[in-house]
Amino acid sequence: MTSATQLLHTRPADLPTPPTGWPIGSYATYAEAQRAVDHLAGRDFPVHEVTIVGVGPMIVERVVGRLTWRRVLAGGAASGAWFGLFVGLLLGLFSTGPLPVPLLTGLVTGVFFGTAFAAAGYASLRGRRDFASTTQLVAGRYDVLCEPRHAELGRDLLARLALAAPSGR
Repeated sequence: MTSATQLLHTRPADLPTPPTGWPIGSYATYAEAQRAVDHLAGRDFPVHEVTIVGVGPMIVERVVGRLTWRRVLAGGAASGAWFGLFVGLLLGLFSTGPLPVPLLTGLVTGVFFGTAFAAAGYASLRGRRDFASTTQLVAGRYDVLCEPRHAELGRDLLARLALAAPSGR
């Protein structure tokens, strides 16, 4: 088989496909759904037939702090320093001179350009986004699905887990 033919035969498996199975449990957090599947695995349940599905995806942006010129410039300098040290190390490996020279050159250049690019980016915002944040993709709930032939057993096992869980969580 040629590589083009192999590509044609392997591509459909890479496409997103909707989950299959019957719901055997629904949870508010991914950690709870994971705990449920761990519980099933501990009871010799065929977990290879289980799928955790996040339902109702949401993009959650959590603000972690206010941005100031000082923080922006310090962050740019730090990231530039790491990149500069990396480039300096690569240059040092292939140069005939002493290693500290390319390392120091890379560090200084990296700090300069990292600071300059961070300043340019922050200045272009003109105060419209003076905060730092992290973004996550989360679901409104997490359903545990199972192939129909084991769904009843899965529901029973997860019901026992729910009854055994402390009420105060």
